[in-house]
Amino acid sequence: KMDIIEKIKKLKEEKNAVILAHYYVEPKVQEIADYIGDSFYLSKIAVGLQEQTIVFCGVSFMGESAKILNPQKTVLMPDMSADCAMAHMADVETIRKMRDTYEDLAVVCYINSTAELKQHSDVCVTSANAVKIVKALPNKNIFFIPDNNLAHYVAEQVPEKHFVFNKGFCPVHENMCLEEVLKAKEEHPETEVLTHPECPEAICKISDYIGSTSGIIRYAGTSEKKEFIICTESGVRFQLEKENPDKKFYFTKTEPVCRDMKLVTLEKIAHVLETGENEVHVTEKLRIESEKALSKMLELAK
Repeated sequence: KMDIIEKIKKLKEEKNAVILAHYYVEPKVQEIADYIGDSFYLSKIAVGLQEQTIVFCGVSFMGESAKILNPQKTVLMPDMSADCAMAHMADVETIRKMRDTYEDLAVVCYINSTAELKQHSDVCVTSANAVKIVKALPNKNIFFIPDNNLAHYVAEQVPEKHFVFNKGFCPVHENMCLEEVLKAKEEHPETEVLTHPECPEAICKISDYIGSTSGIIRYAGTSEKKEFIICTESGVRFQLEKENPDKKFYFTKTEPVCRDMKLVTLEKIAHVLETGENEVHVTEKLRIESEKALSKMLELAK
């Protein structure tokens, strides 16, 4: 019997497919992926690929973004129910209200959002490029959706702009407990704390570094330190340990796990490659209108 990894490789060739995986999916899935990264890297990579089929190992907004940027390609999701709660935590009604309330307003939409929210925004950002893009915008007022924690982090870095905040959050980062981080710090006093900006402000305040998933990995690789407390989803451990076998990585006692990301399995990848099921579809109107914000991001982030 052909083992599942062999089967995936064979199907990939037959279907002219490429596998993209986010850092938060299971290590086994990261191991077979052609490209691994955070949402910004993966959205950039998706655009230049030769392959006709993209299997996106991540959550729904990522597959949607890949489809919007690559309308001619087939985008398959191993698990259609893998979603991101935060992606839905803003609404078009509020966006309209803010546009009426503030003149010279840019609606800045974190890539972790539905295509519908992107459609009503001026530009998308990721945690890796948000500060750079907000600085580059000519607008004085910024309505940042959906994530409140990332918005506050960006607002601190760009004090010259006026921010209007939204109430969204990532449940995994939002529920990280400051006491647990401090406890880990007590147990491992030689560590540096590396934190994703989706974490609450209290945790950011005690961190040595704040940045995107790829930023955290880069920092850990170049730091003189040998031990780190990582304040983001624990799937990132795989890449950190792979790139830094001589370093130690700790997480809070309550391990931060995104259940949705973990829905992606090797079996499901093989299944969608075989059947072509779970294809991502976006209406042409939605695609054209939401593509503007994504393209603007790629242009301003250059």
